[in-house]
Amino acid sequence: MVETKQKPASTASANKDAASKSDAPGSGGGRGFLAILVIAALVAGGVYYFFFMGGGEQQQAQQQAGPPVTVAKPAVKDITEWSDFTGQFQAKEAVDVRARVSGYLESIHFVDGQIVKKGDLLFVIEPRPYELALDSAKAALEEAKAQLRLAEAQLKRTSQLRQKDFAAQATLDERQATVDTARATVESSEAALQQAKLNLDYTHVIAPMSGRVSRHEVSVGNLVIGGTGGNATLLTDIVSLDPIHFVFNVSEADGAEYKRLIESGEVKAERNGGLAVEGQLIDEKTWDREGVIDFVDNQYDTSTGTITMRAQFPNPDMHITPGQFGRVRVPASARKPTLLVPDAAVVTDQSSKLLFTVDKDNNVVPKVVDLGPIVGDNLRVIRDGIGKDDTVIVDGLMRVRPQGSVTPEDSEIDASSVTE
Repeated sequence: MVETKQKPASTASANKDAASKSDAPGSGGGRGFLAILVIAALVAGGVYYFFFMGGGEQQQAQQQAGPPVTVAKPAVKDITEWSDFTGQFQAKEAVDVRARVSGYLESIHFVDGQIVKKGDLLFVIEPRPYELALDSAKAALEEAKAQLRLAEAQLKRTSQLRQKDFAAQATLDERQATVDTARATVESSEAALQQAKLNLDYTHVIAPMSGRVSRHEVSVGNLVIGGTGGNATLLTDIVSLDPIHFVFNVSEADGAEYKRLIESGEVKAERNGGLAVEGQLIDEKTWDREGVIDFVDNQYDTSTGTITMRAQFPNPDMHITPGQFGRVRVPASARKPTLLVPDAAVVTDQSSKLLFTVDKDNNVVPKVVDLGPIVGDNLRVIRDGIGKDDTVIVDGLMRVRPQGSVTPEDSEIDASSVTE
């Protein structure tokens, strides 16, 4: 009989306990798992710090630095400020040449548009009728003189007879009256003779002044009507060219400022002229024409709020034609150091003009400025609001916010195009 051997219960229990111990956390396999968890946590923390904590500091640093802009100190140059006005050139003298006597136009002695001198012959109106009138006036004068001689002879004889009481006093008085009448007739005939000579002279129409003559308004063979009124036939007109006037209007504000400058002595001028100005035609770029203001009107036009001024310019080459438009600039200050910035750097805020400046901490500081005219290559005169040591933002204004910070890049303003 075979006996079956069984393991002791204590041995089976020991093996179970050993297996349980090998799966416990404190075993070697549990320690490896914990190590992996710790490494993963450290890596995740590093990534978070790098991308969130470190990156935030970098972004914050960029925000504190601000956007890049170009800055410069205002340019300083000794110049005279000018105020520009548009106006029109006018002839200093202009004459309508009209017929003084009636008759048929016999000849024309100029070319349309020609330069003529005072006394040059322009037209001839048929003179023969006036030559006949002159001869008749001469004959009438001789007749009147003959009548006067006869009357004087009769008066002399009657006077002698009256002394011997051979003639009545009434007869003597009649003879005296006859002499007086004859003398008056002679004087009248002499005046008629002068008028006839004058009319004959008027048949030759001469230039009353030097200048450029217009076209002839009447052709040869036409009847012209003479006279001294507006019904007389217009033959042509003449305008003077040298010198020439320039007429322009000044607003009440500009006029008041101009007056204050004169009263303060900054601009030297008198009411009736003496102020030097510069002019140019519309197609000219430089101010090479020099003139003088010689007239300021005595009142403002209430409908336009402007006052009329006039400057006189020499025109020896006769290049300027009356009626042309042009520009004149009037000095608005004495020659002095002036601040200049690019006109593009000026910002408009409603009715105010601003410049954005940068302080020592690179913060944007807007400043209200008083503007002057544009000079040179689009440089704006700054009369007040900033100093020569201020740092002005000249480029990158679209990235600027008031009181914000910026990253300035230094540059210089070129004022070489500005003339003194």
